[in-house]
Amino acid sequence: MAGAGQAQEWARHWKYAGLPGLDLLRARYVRHTFPRHSHEGYVLASVTRGVEAVGLPEGTVCAGPGSVIMINPEVPHTARAGIPDGWVYDTLYPSARVVGAVAADLTRLRGTPGFARTSAVDPRGARLITEVHRAAEEGNALAADSVLRVLLGRLLRAHGTVLPARAPLAAGSRDAARARAVLEDRMDRPPTLEALAAELGTSPFALLRAFKKQYGMPPHTWLTDARVRRARRLLDKGTAPAEAATAVGFTDQPHLNRHFTRIVGVPPGAYRRERAGTYKTGRGHAP
Repeated sequence: MAGAGQAQEWARHWKYAGLPGLDLLRARYVRHTFPRHSHEGYVLASVTRGVEAVGLPEGTVCAGPGSVIMINPEVPHTARAGIPDGWVYDTLYPSARVVGAVAADLTRLRGTPGFARTSAVDPRGARLITEVHRAAEEGNALAADSVLRVLLGRLLRAHGTVLPARAPLAAGSRDAARARAVLEDRMDRPPTLEALAAELGTSPFALLRAFKKQYGMPPHTWLTDARVRRARRLLDKGTAPAEAATAVGFTDQPHLNRHFTRIVGVPPGAYRRERAGTYKTGRGHAP
């Protein structure tokens, strides 16, 4: 369950052994807000009740029942309730490998596949997302895999595109990429913005502007997101939350708890418990 003192909210973020390369989240959020962050893979969400407001580089998208939200890898975004009663949704996080395999099999897209739209009114697609969840919760691997492929094929045929290849980096972009590499390497002991800029031979404000333009968020926000990503990988392997917190540079477990819960939607302890078993069925974990 998510959030002490938030009795109206609940969430389950889990993996089903029958669907490798996919994470699942089913949740109701009212006061919870997701800060700016991004994902290594794709996000496909179906709001079943209420309204979710998703903040994207091009603006805010409000999605209600019957809509499908589609977010490509590494696109920075936020999320919050679009109405006072919050929102309930089923979300799938397929990896690039999973989406790429379906695109290669069912479409003529060549290159890195993606979605040209962030939101579409598609009641059938929305129901398919929920059906993937239901099949996984019932331990029906054949149905879960089949419906997932039908869903991905439907969305790629209707909204698929080839994501642009990375252009050669200009000077500011190169500085941003070098700064990102430094922060990844020294995640547990990052330099100040001034020290980082001096190391790269630029000014703090120039680096701040270049980094935000390149990655959609300032370095400190990106670093928090990157720390949570790395903590997730450690928790997936069974690392205790306190050890994961130290390894990625958070001051202590409460520090990890706060940022992890805001970005992932569940506390790290609950996330790790879901990874600890095989979970052939998910009944009883959420209303």
